[in-house]
Amino acid sequence: MRIGIVGLPNVGKSTLFSAITKNPVDINNYPFCTIEPNVGIASVEDDRLNQLHQLFPESQKIPAIVEFVDIAGLVKNAHQGEGLGNQFLANIRNVDAILEVVRSFSDENIGHVEKKIDPLQDIEIIKSELILADLELIEKRQHRIAKLARSQGPEREAAEAEKVILGIYKEQLNQNKWLHPLPAIPEKLLSLALELNRNFSLLSAKPILYVINSNEGVTIEQQKELEDKLSKAGFSKEQFIFIDAKLEKDMNDISPDEQKELELISKLENIVRHSYSLLGLSTFFTSGDKETRAWTIPKNCSAPEAAGVIHSDFQKLFISANVINWQKLLEAESWKNAREKGLIRREGKNYLMQEGDVVEFLIGKL
Repeated sequence: MRIGIVGLPNVGKSTLFSAITKNPVDINNYPFCTIEPNVGIASVEDDRLNQLHQLFPESQKIPAIVEFVDIAGLVKNAHQGEGLGNQFLANIRNVDAILEVVRSFSDENIGHVEKKIDPLQDIEIIKSELILADLELIEKRQHRIAKLARSQGPEREAAEAEKVILGIYKEQLNQNKWLHPLPAIPEKLLSLALELNRNFSLLSAKPILYVINSNEGVTIEQQKELEDKLSKAGFSKEQFIFIDAKLEKDMNDISPDEQKELELISKLENIVRHSYSLLGLSTFFTSGDKETRAWTIPKNCSAPEAAGVIHSDFQKLFISANVINWQKLLEAESWKNAREKGLIRREGKNYLMQEGDVVEFLIGKL
């Protein structure tokens, strides 16, 4: 899973990236400090994994991971190449979801590219640039398929179907609306629409989470006022999260005991969990003497597909899966006790994995 951190220059993207991934990056007070994207990995903190590991303390504990990409700041007219915009937009196309950092703090030592602090305006600038970039791509594609749609060849039917989808997308974007969630598409064209999204990596079709970067100077009243403005602008509470990126980065240098003494509570875990929710992801576990591990899969993933996440051959050679909910395994205190109590289910190829399943896969031979 790749999540791109985007936003205007000087809003705290690289600071947040460094806090999440615990990687030092170049953080300076000028636009385009980050030209080549920084890439880092963050583990997904999961107390369920910690508890399962206690059943097998000698095993290696391996959390799920998320890859974060720190992309340089976008500016107005990025879709036309302003501020190396073409390069940065291409970087965004290569991620699965967008995490947009929006500045709500004031600091006379850190300039704002728009000369004023206005979170809603900043959100609209980025939104417009991504939509305009998608419109440009769609219009080019429409010109290419117009000839095929008029032809009598075998490509005509596919071109006609794509033409309908692109028309729906263009109308949606011209109304300044995202393509996520997907607009109303005729059911028979839905699979093609999803394929087009993947092939063209449409920016506005990617799920997005807004991280409102505040600091101790932002009062509770100011935060509440901004929440109300976001709500009136049509944003749900699930779409944004408030965080102090600088404080989160500084906390990397403070021990857990000192954080507790200072009553500091990190909100970084919320970002990762929101990201999982955005992408429709689920977690299952494998747990035994050698390894206790969290695995990431799409929701409604089948048991063979989940096995394939571990190793591609496992999906082809899948026979069945022994499945138990993580809490029930903890209560039983071992696989042996769980079997004796009849808590383990034998599931076949049609089983859809559930959040928190602990699994033993039975695999055939090549």
